[in-house]
Amino acid sequence: MARKLRLQYPGAIYHVMNRGDRREPIFTDDNDRHLFLDTLGKACQKADWEVHCWCLMSNHFHLVIETPRANLVEGMRWFLRVYTNRFNHRQKEFGHVFSGRYKALPVESRGNGYLKTVCDYVHLNPARAGLLAPEQPLESYRWSSYLLYLGEPSRRPAWLRVDRLLGEWGIPKDSAAGREQFAARVEARRRAEASQDIDQLRGAWCVGSEEFREELLAQVNQLASPRHRGEDIREAGVAKAARIIREELEALRWSPEHLPARRKGDPQKVRIAMRLRRETTMTLAWIADRLCMGAASHVACLLYRQVRKDQNSENTLF
Repeated sequence: MARKLRLQYPGAIYHVMNRGDRREPIFTDDNDRHLFLDTLGKACQKADWEVHCWCLMSNHFHLVIETPRANLVEGMRWFLRVYTNRFNHRQKEFGHVFSGRYKALPVESRGNGYLKTVCDYVHLNPARAGLLAPEQPLESYRWSSYLLYLGEPSRRPAWLRVDRLLGEWGIPKDSAAGREQFAARVEARRRAEASQDIDQLRGAWCVGSEEFREELLAQVNQLASPRHRGEDIREAGVAKAARIIREELEALRWSPEHLPARRKGDPQKVRIAMRLRRETTMTLAWIADRLCMGAASHVACLLYRQVRKDQNSENTLF
């Protein structure tokens, strides 16, 4: 069966949603929610994503993600796979956590209020689902980015970007007064609850103007095939990994010819491999080949030993 085409381009913004398999919970407790956000943060680091808002419900999640590189598919593949593995390991389970493919609605970002519409929808989700009483403020729901919007910038994760949404609300500065203004306006929006916006999001495949929709349709027509699209995705990830290797070699004053001449387990190679695993989605096999480190299983063993060594060093310090 043919799959729905994923539209990807640099700077794209998406409203991403996914539910648990058979609508079962994807979080059993707060530790799972922390695990999800930690995995999301690592995905942002690897894929260079920026998150404009998020909300975790019991059996589904909402994210509004901006992709400076055209790599939504690559990043989501890593993110959902890793969270599934971590969740199953913690629960001593196996199999699917999420149901089918995630939804990803492209959102127009040209300052016409579409980002605001989507982020309001996400932030108001707990109230709309009846998880808050009418008299409870929206900030009393812990598991969304709304609470972070109201807090000090130093308490936010680096991957959460608030300036775009505040700007669409007409709030020029991320100050205490600006945050109070934001809270008042969102609560007023909650009371008004514009059903037209909700209907637009529920039935749409994108969120934006007719011009934006036509631009996306033109991209669909230009894409030769999903395979061609996939090559573009992989090329973007490989380019980042290759840049990291060039930076590291220049810092070491090595040329590419030094790599095969050095032993497979050279500490500098291990350090570069650690950075590639931390900042990219490249496989162990790809790293082993590019750094001339032998088999992928050998690289996995070296990285495991290095992680244990680093952990022991930290424990010694304290």
